[in-house]
Amino acid sequence: MTRPLTVMLVAAEASGDALGAGLAKALKRRLGDEAVRFVGVGGAKMAAEGIKSPFDIAQLSIIGIVESLKAYPRAMARLKDTLALAEREKPDVAVLIDSWGFNIRLAQALRRQTPALPLVKYVAPQVWAYRPGRARALAKAVDFLLSIQPMDKPFFDRAGLESVFVGNSALAKDFSKADPARLRAAIGVTADEPILLVLPGSRPSEIERVMPVFEDAVRWLKETRSNLAVVVPAASTVAEAVKARVAGWPFRAHVIEDEALKDDAMVAGTVALACSGTVTTELALAGCPMVVGYRTGAITYGLLKLLFKPGWVTLLNIAADKAVAPEYLQDAMTGGGLARATAARLDNPDLRAAQIAEQSAALDRMGRGMPDPSEAAAEALIAFLGRARSASEAA
Repeated sequence: MTRPLTVMLVAAEASGDALGAGLAKALKRRLGDEAVRFVGVGGAKMAAEGIKSPFDIAQLSIIGIVESLKAYPRAMARLKDTLALAEREKPDVAVLIDSWGFNIRLAQALRRQTPALPLVKYVAPQVWAYRPGRARALAKAVDFLLSIQPMDKPFFDRAGLESVFVGNSALAKDFSKADPARLRAAIGVTADEPILLVLPGSRPSEIERVMPVFEDAVRWLKETRSNLAVVVPAASTVAEAVKARVAGWPFRAHVIEDEALKDDAMVAGTVALACSGTVTTELALAGCPMVVGYRTGAITYGLLKLLFKPGWVTLLNIAADKAVAPEYLQDAMTGGGLARATAARLDNPDLRAAQIAEQSAALDRMGRGMPDPSEAAAEALIAFLGRARSASEAA
């Protein structure tokens, strides 16, 4: 019997977990369940595809310079765990998904441990926005890049790294089966009552820094709008921390963990208060207007202000080259500021409609309507492995 292709997938954050699960599904569809097996590191979505992670990836969901320094010993311990997994399972290819800080070190360590192992990076560092030198660093560390942004390729071509633009899976998210009435029934809200979505992020540091300010904004909104329903879709990586914080809020909020209900909530939401990240693209696809907030460590933010080229951090706004969704960053992210921007949208249906239309136009500029990115990534990966196998046999 032919040995199945063994693919190692490594995702250290919730967004990467979703990408890994999508790629695993697409590879199984193309190759057959018996022809491919998966090992690696991931979260709940990859676990649903049979990938048993040796540790909770919440330990690696780190952002910020100071936070990264504090977490360095823990991250290096998890790096050793991942290397041990690779040594034990002997994969035919390793696909390292997003999470630059962890996965660049993992790529370098895997290269030393198993020099012949093909290494693939899925999601490029945003060299078009800041730190272009990372293109050269990645080219030295891996053999192939699956890119999700069209602006990536020229940078990596110059660095000598073969890459394929596969599209952004967030743009392919399908809300056609989402049922806003199901969400309203689940939380006991009538069809005409407004719903505020609160999405505080998927990293522990975001729950610590962003969620308290979001709470201040929601408290003000609830004081002036008694019929406002508050729904908090929680990422699996931080669900327990989110529930613990929401339990202490002086008003009722509904924490949603079920994936189908999360989709329902995005379609049902009147307005969303969202932490900057992949979720902003998903909200736009669901047709929900949003206000975006973010806060990181002061040192990290200071460096990013010096290095980051675009005028906005939200991909929608970068694509539109204007503030389609209002952004409140760092010290500008206050409860009052967020509340006023959110209230304006709750109270003005014309403003909501105009923002939804602009969000939709930005999605088109980002590449909405492309073939399924997970399928494109699977096709590109299989083709790459074929070329690598041919080159190895020729040698």
